[in-house]
Amino acid sequence: MFGAILHSRIVGLGHHISPSIPVWPGDPPPEFEDWAAIDRDGYFLRRFSISEHGGTHLTAPASFFADGRTVDEFSSHELVRPAVVIDVQAQCRRDPDYALTVDDLAAWESLHGPVPSGAIALLHTGWAERWHDPRAYLGTNPDAHPDDGLHFPGFGLEAAKLLVNARGAAGLGTDTAGVEPGMDSDFSISRLALSKQLLILENLANLDSLPPTGAVVVIGLLRLNGGSGSPAAVTALLPPENK
Repeated sequence: MFGAILHSRIVGLGHHISPSIPVWPGDPPPEFEDWAAIDRDGYFLRRFSISEHGGTHLTAPASFFADGRTVDEFSSHELVRPAVVIDVQAQCRRDPDYALTVDDLAAWESLHGPVPSGAIALLHTGWAERWHDPRAYLGTNPDAHPDDGLHFPGFGLEAAKLLVNARGAAGLGTDTAGVEPGMDSDFSISRLALSKQLLILENLANLDSLPPTGAVVVIGLLRLNGGSGSPAAVTALLPPENK
């Protein structure tokens, strides 16, 4: 006997994958190769190649820690989580290197209550609108010095510490290429979250369709043996009151 799953709407939070999507500098782009054709073989089949961190994806602790969990070691119940959405679009329009602050969290919690323990905190920067322009999405400048880095917003370290340590968040997610701002070459937010074996979701889409609280996120993974991460099919179930 199956119980009812009450929701008003289902929202996909992933981008489509093609060879032209934004990829982290130095990572391989997705590739597709026709393997079987209907007129020749009676069926159509392709094989594909993609980075473990390509497209919308989950980053596993093994990405930064030799003893960290690999993507195939996450249990199914860990991949179904309540979500909160923190909207910083206005700040990010003014500053592409914006980092979420403790004051931003305080303002959010004054409206919506404390971030609940066990939730995944999703940062809505508006960057998903740039997905089809990889240069704009990653904030790269072909005329800049090579050490200029990438330019996109993310979580600030003190805000992330509050979410992870004080609020007991199960993970962090974002609609950019990384949970820390692109200029953070130390990957400080990733290291913080992954040192605690938490979830990280990157390159999310459609966060503008989610309410600040009440959604449940379901993360579908490729269980790659020993994987540092996996492309993910991320789906949000919206609560009935958000019809």
